[in-house]
Amino acid sequence: MASTSEHPAVRRVLAVLAEHGIDPEVRHLPDAVRTAQAAADALGVTPAEIANSLIFVGTTDTAQTEPVLVLASGGHRVDTDTVAAATGLRIGRADADFVRSRTGFTIGGVAPVGHLTPPRVIVDTALAAFPAVWAAAGHSHVVFRTTCAELLTVTGGLPLDVAG
Repeated sequence: MASTSEHPAVRRVLAVLAEHGIDPEVRHLPDAVRTAQAAADALGVTPAEIANSLIFVGTTDTAQTEPVLVLASGGHRVDTDTVAAATGLRIGRADADFVRSRTGFTIGGVAPVGHLTPPRVIVDTALAAFPAVWAAAGHSHVVFRTTCAELLTVTGGLPLDVAG
């Protein structure tokens, strides 16, 4: 799986983690894991142990848009009203073009860090219940091991119970 190790998005993610002194365990999976359930199945963990990277469109009162990244426990459905209240933005679903153009990642490989346009970040506090969680590393075949505390540190994210 050397080709996924050399993928530019994976290199970008690992470079940002290295800047924070993090050299994570990285796993290269034989199949794409575009959902928390698929990632959990591939890793032998529960969906709740997956830090699911969800990009939303945040819209200001002046109709400007920006990416909002919610790192949600794969066992949770995100309450967008809760995210809207925490960010002061109207929150909507992002399409694949918005995700790719703003983050530099495709859906299924959106990582917590390494975005082309730095998003506002929300980190689901439910992730703190686990000693380790897994997050996408910039490619749908590559994940890395991390913790909720580490995600808060590297993203500067806001801790929030996103399940509402």
